[in-house]
Amino acid sequence: MAEKQAHLNGAYYGPSVPPAPANYRSHRRSSGCGCGCCLLKLLLKIIITLVIIIGLAVLIFWLIFRPNEVKFHVTDVSLNKFNLDGNNTLHYDLAVNITVRNPNKRIGVHYDRIEARAYYEDQRFDTQTLPSFYQGHKNTSFLNPVFKGEHLVFLGADETAEFNEERASNIYSIDVKLYLRIRFKVGSVRTGRFRPKVSCDLKVPLSAANATFSTTKCDWDF
Repeated sequence: MAEKQAHLNGAYYGPSVPPAPANYRSHRRSSGCGCGCCLLKLLLKIIITLVIIIGLAVLIFWLIFRPNEVKFHVTDVSLNKFNLDGNNTLHYDLAVNITVRNPNKRIGVHYDRIEARAYYEDQRFDTQTLPSFYQGHKNTSFLNPVFKGEHLVFLGADETAEFNEERASNIYSIDVKLYLRIRFKVGSVRTGRFRPKVSCDLKVPLSAANATFSTTKCDWDF
């Protein structure tokens, strides 16, 4: 009896409880994505910084130099021949006078290549390559492409009808486009080459009709 009482008075903790398993998944999530995320964040910071720097540089350049668009105008034309024969061959003799005005005080323009193309009803009938040149500050230069010869064109019924109407009026819708290869010069620094296009949509009177040609502004197409 005494032995049983002594056993009851002793401390009894029961069987030992095994420790809870470590939560490896939670530990892995809390550690983040590692070096990959760090590199991505660093790359994004570098890109944002570069964009800001380039934007500021462009803004400063504009504030200092205030670049203005070079202006092209067709001031005069001479159309001595523009006939379409029964074989759809166009016979033409067209001379165009174009003024090029650089209004900028600190920016010059290198015209490394100038290709003048003549179109009728979206069909090119002649191409002339003009001499390259450098245009200084606040300068006006002149281009004088001459298109003369014959070329086979393919006009549909609608285009042929329009040609006949224009022949009756002696005023023709001719487009002259300039395909350029240019560089800008600021001080002693030259930019890379740009390849813009300048489009001149003209209403050209036949010279024999003694009609007046109106000066026409040309449009840039970068």
